[in-house]
Amino acid sequence: MSEFTGIPTDTGTGGNSLDTDLNAPYDKADMVWIFIAGSFVWLMVPGIGLLYSGLSRKKHALSLLWASIMTIAVVTFQWYWWGYSLVFSKTRGNGFIGTLSMFGFKDVLGAPSAVGVVPDIVFAWFQGMFAIATGILMVGGACERARLFPMMVFLFLFITIVYCPIACWTWNPEGWLAALGALDYAGGGPVHICSGHGALMYALILGKRNDPLTKSGVPKYKPHSVTSVVLGTVFTWLGWIGAFNPGSAGNTTIRAWYSAYSTNLAGSCGALTWMFIDYFRCGRKWTTVGLCSGAIAGLVGITPAAGFVPLWASVIVGIVTAAGCNFAVDLKHILRIDDGLDVYALHGVGGCIGSVLTGIFAADYINALAGVESSPIAGGWINHNYKQVGYQLAAMCASVAWTCVVTACLLLILDRIPFLRLRLRPEEEELGTDEVEIGEFTYEEDAVYIPEPIRSKSIAEAPAAIIDDKVQTGNSSSEELQSEPKTNA
Repeated sequence: MSEFTGIPTDTGTGGNSLDTDLNAPYDKADMVWIFIAGSFVWLMVPGIGLLYSGLSRKKHALSLLWASIMTIAVVTFQWYWWGYSLVFSKTRGNGFIGTLSMFGFKDVLGAPSAVGVVPDIVFAWFQGMFAIATGILMVGGACERARLFPMMVFLFLFITIVYCPIACWTWNPEGWLAALGALDYAGGGPVHICSGHGALMYALILGKRNDPLTKSGVPKYKPHSVTSVVLGTVFTWLGWIGAFNPGSAGNTTIRAWYSAYSTNLAGSCGALTWMFIDYFRCGRKWTTVGLCSGAIAGLVGITPAAGFVPLWASVIVGIVTAAGCNFAVDLKHILRIDDGLDVYALHGVGGCIGSVLTGIFAADYINALAGVESSPIAGGWINHNYKQVGYQLAAMCASVAWTCVVTACLLLILDRIPFLRLRLRPEEEELGTDEVEIGEFTYEEDAVYIPEPIRSKSIAEAPAAIIDDKVQTGNSSSEELQSEPKTNA
């Protein structure tokens, strides 16, 4: 057994691992929890891809699943390359953006992280998943009409230029919003406001989808697979209650588990609210897509508030956010911006509502559930700290303005670079992103369909062209297709 004589430090790597036990300052249960929480957030990303895929048309369905895996790869590299350093390194004194002192994860090892209770390498793992989640939400604004290589380039730049500054303002202890006193437990601003308004700008710059039947306004299509929508919602909801919000406590205290229940409660109330509203707005049907959309809206609304508000306030947050997002879906028709997956309505509007409600319902005694590891807050209106809503509005407006202006400029510049043209051509869009850009399909449209099982060996070995002819012309009967008795199958 090695003898460790060194003393862990608060700077650099935290010490020389050959003579210093870098694990000594930390609670191993906290480290295990943050790692597991990060892994669950990772699972949310393909869940969002599955949700988006189900909401799209069949000829574009695979591209959205592709986008989820691509986002994991691109943003993971960006976070390693310089993302983590830009968000959580020391700032230059203005609280706007970090330095490149941790470029390429330089010295990211055993020194205390920004939250203090876990080492840098564990914290970097967890926070990287939030950047990935922001990325996959944002690219939803480009559904069914974006070229994929420019999407990858844009995603890398968006996370660097748009997400990283907002995350630094909010979560870096030296960030100007953190210093101002704005509260954001798990990403109302950096994740949802940023991704929702980024998606809105992406949809605006790309223009609406081509649809000869829609002369004005924006086209509207039915989801091609409600089953995929449900499964995507399940993965996303599980990640939210199992990691996204409770993991943001940064430790294994009661506050983490309280925020898990708060999150599930708000999501449930949001699901019911949206479903009941749709019942009266959509022909008195209990819509499954409405139920899933409401759950996502409620989860978005509680994200900035989960570790700050009482459970009874979570009910209000879920109901108000779902109702607001439901009616915000109509904004795309007013603005004539084709946000086909309603990323802006759910995440942009939902994040804003949740941020303001945090300023109203934040309670000092809920925050204090973290015990000695808590950073005291003055609370919101229920603690008679009435200026807190002002801080929340400042954070919201700053995040919206930065996201919209910088994202729009970035997209307009990229679109003028010939090989980075953002949008598919009309004929390519008609064929579908899957065929034109990927060459693979979620569903094989040309696959041979035989109306009853093949029972004989000889028909299984028959040339495909013969089978195609009989099936497509409809002239074949089961007797014609069956050349041997059933007993020989």
